[in-house]
Amino acid sequence: MQPRDKTRLLVYSFGPIPGQNSILEMSMRKVSVAIYLLLFASLAMAQSKLETQWKCAKPAAEQKFEVGDVADHAYAIAQGTCNATSSSSGEKTGAYTEFQERWKASYTNHGRFNVTMDNGDKAYYIYEGSGDPVKKTGMNKWKIVNGTGKHKGIKGSGTCSGTLRDDGGSDWVCTGTYTMGK
Repeated sequence: MQPRDKTRLLVYSFGPIPGQNSILEMSMRKVSVAIYLLLFASLAMAQSKLETQWKCAKPAAEQKFEVGDVADHAYAIAQGTCNATSSSSGEKTGAYTEFQERWKASYTNHGRFNVTMDNGDKAYYIYEGSGDPVKKTGMNKWKIVNGTGKHKGIKGSGTCSGTLRDDGGSDWVCTGTYTMGK
């Protein structure tokens, strides 16, 4: 071998100082865990719970179209209003517009729900759901897509469960989480 090769062998044979790599790796893991915990905590603190009970009147406007393929199959569009009977987030009133597909013992729907808050700001929801008019029950999943004023940029999601009343109205209990815009 030539001396140059011996030098190369010596350099390669030493490697890192024993224990130094493991200390560096442990420090990096601790920093990574700390960053993850801080990020998770800040996201968790930014979310607020939403719990609202709604009492909705019979739809003010409704148009039904029989499909004609089988008995009791129809499409409908409906508009109406709701009042919050209790709200953890300041929701006061709401106005909905929805599309429905109705069968004899079930329905599906999707629509928009525009909520006015105690301070006059708006929050805009989209939802889709289903129900059983025979059992007088309903449920939906919703998302908050935007708002106005202090609620501009608000985002959220959750679910509602409802009871259909004999007078054509409905009562809903809605829960979920939201984050305010920046």
